[in-house]
Amino acid sequence: MTETIKVRNPRSGAYDYEIPVTTGDEIEAIAAELRGAQPAWREGGVAARIDVLQRWKAELTDSADAIVAALSADTGRKALARGELLGLIGMIDRWSADAPGLMETDERPSDQLPDVALRQQLDPYPLLGVISPWNFPLLLSFIDAVPALLAGCAAIIKPSEVTPRFAAAVGETTARVPELHYVLRFISGDGRSGAALIDNVDLLAFTGSVATGKKVAAAAAAAFIPVFLELGGKDPAVVLPGSDLDRATTSILRASVAGTGQACQSLERIYVHESQYDEFVELLTKKAAATKLSYPDPDSGIVGPLIFDKQADIIESHLEDAVARGAVVQTGGKLMRQDGGCWIEPTVLSNVDHSMLIMTDETFGPVMPVMAYSTVDEALKLANDTHYGLSGAVFAPDEGDAVAFAQQMQAGGISVNDAGMTTMTFEACKQAFKYSGLGPSRMGPTGLTRFFREKALYLNRGAVTPIESQAEGNT
Repeated sequence: MTETIKVRNPRSGAYDYEIPVTTGDEIEAIAAELRGAQPAWREGGVAARIDVLQRWKAELTDSADAIVAALSADTGRKALARGELLGLIGMIDRWSADAPGLMETDERPSDQLPDVALRQQLDPYPLLGVISPWNFPLLLSFIDAVPALLAGCAAIIKPSEVTPRFAAAVGETTARVPELHYVLRFISGDGRSGAALIDNVDLLAFTGSVATGKKVAAAAAAAFIPVFLELGGKDPAVVLPGSDLDRATTSILRASVAGTGQACQSLERIYVHESQYDEFVELLTKKAAATKLSYPDPDSGIVGPLIFDKQADIIESHLEDAVARGAVVQTGGKLMRQDGGCWIEPTVLSNVDHSMLIMTDETFGPVMPVMAYSTVDEALKLANDTHYGLSGAVFAPDEGDAVAFAQQMQAGGISVNDAGMTTMTFEACKQAFKYSGLGPSRMGPTGLTRFFREKALYLNRGAVTPIESQAEGNT
């Protein structure tokens, strides 16, 4: 009998869906099938692959309602579910436009050997494995898979068992594009299926928690395959003296609360100079209090339910710890369990410090702890006092001062006089620092080129070198 996993609806709390656990033997068979199809996919050329993905984009568009409905059931979100689908469609277009130029190779003469020409070859990894998370299930399943497919790889995706419904709807679209179906497949299951996937692919992309990422990295090392890790964050925002507080609070609220704060790049700690601290807290609190839940009507409000009930427990424990240590709740602060769902209003905390979990551990919710600082050096020390290094933000009245500060922040993508800009533009390469990840950037040109192994061909068009030239007396 096939083992199954029951799936919880984040709005109702009901376990109203189930998925099969794909076994190791089944994954091995799928991998063998995709490996068999990958050479033809690679040799067909990038123009043919672009054509296939564009035809798939049309299928996605035709099936938008079904995909969005499944994503909404997964996440409890409507507008963001549609936004994820639009993001995937935009991703296909963006990489289709960029891929040909990124894959150009040339031949050049060697500077050291005049009769030798050097020619580069980009050789895609045959089979990519993707283990994706529950917070943005569709986008984060394909943020690695789309450029890999255009590079010439085949791909197997294992979505999170917390949010797997969308895979069936998307799988129907890929089945209608046979060339894509031959090189792209979904599997389902929990950590056991993920572990088996690692043993059957040539390259792995994982998005998730630091704790699980460490286990994935160790398993990939044992399998002797490369791994790309995009892990957690505890992103800081620093408001330097004299900043425009209306601009800063608007940006920080959006970057902290969008997606109910369930994003690795969400702002999770805020540092404001003591001269503007009280005014900042008052203004942020006013804006946060006006940001409503999409409850009970899913078509109204902004802030959706917490997708994963276990994460709700973490948020609650962080808030309890902070209040017990002296934090003051300015607005929000209470986890609500209504009609089976878990909800929390945008929360602003003052009087916080680094003795509190809410300032050191990933909270993953719409919680904004605000801490005062005295000097710019202190602000930099606080911003860098973390095991994470995904992204961050800095505000200043003078852009040069903000840039100088940003250059010293230990994180991969820093928004200057705004926040959360890594979700708005994907043109620049940014790597994670510290425990926030490993590997080349999934944004910018390396987002595609990381799926190639570089091969060099050495073309000797002159005389060959005799063995006598290697004699000891000639060295």
